[in-house]
Amino acid sequence: MLMGGPSAEREVSLSSGRECAAALRGEGFEVVEVDAGADLHARLLDIKPDVVFNALHGRWGEDGCVQGVLEWLQIPYTHSGVLASALAMDKQRSKEVFRTAGLPVVESGLFAKNDVSAGHVMAPPYVVKPNNEGSSVGIYIVHEAANGPPQLSEEMPAEVMVETYAPGRELTTTVVGDRALTVTDILTDGWYDYDAKYKPGGSRHVLPADVPQEIFDLCLEYALKAHEVLGCRGVSRTDFRWDEARGASGLVLLETNTQPGMTPTSLAPEQAAHCGMTFGQLCAWMVEDASCNR
Repeated sequence: MLMGGPSAEREVSLSSGRECAAALRGEGFEVVEVDAGADLHARLLDIKPDVVFNALHGRWGEDGCVQGVLEWLQIPYTHSGVLASALAMDKQRSKEVFRTAGLPVVESGLFAKNDVSAGHVMAPPYVVKPNNEGSSVGIYIVHEAANGPPQLSEEMPAEVMVETYAPGRELTTTVVGDRALTVTDILTDGWYDYDAKYKPGGSRHVLPADVPQEIFDLCLEYALKAHEVLGCRGVSRTDFRWDEARGASGLVLLETNTQPGMTPTSLAPEQAAHCGMTFGQLCAWMVEDASCNR
């Protein structure tokens, strides 16, 4: 069970890893928990696992890097392979793939951090975020009435992605294998930020989402197509915003997550449970689905 690691999402990964390890032991698997560090290659050679369950989140574990190590060592692993992981983690490039495939995304571009802080690089409202982090790490929302550009923190990378702000409800759909499961409506008091995602009471999940059937079906269709065009494997989760006032044209795809949170109350396991698959069964399916050359 690969967990932890050096990314900004280390604590979330440790939580996912512990929960998945416990679930897999309950399903009869022998599990060795590994906090992924600089000695990962040596640890894996020593353990000689039959399968690596990748519970890492964020950079190094979700962007194709650890997948490349596992391919090199020829150890079967869960979730997506090198290319799909790298593409999905690169928000701008994945948007370009989605656009080419005819999936609805907002306008976006990569800009120098200093330029973004010096003046509006696009008309407000817009969102500024790192191009390759997850879990709402480093998000700046510039509202329509903003007097000036955002003053980005020193922790932000030299190049950032800026995208048109998409108003509306927060919807998400999980894909398991070749099946889109259902749609969750995520309710929060404000922006669906890191705290809303991971702190108790930070958000409320309405499952299945109370939305028109057309929107529900489009979420399933778009999530499965996003999974396919990126080349994802195993489990992925695609997030949307839906502006009710615009109907179907108000549904936009935000991004696809190839390493969605994996605690029993996380969005993907919640959807699996709704569709009749327990948390243990979901984790076991992922282990059985593991392979190389993904």
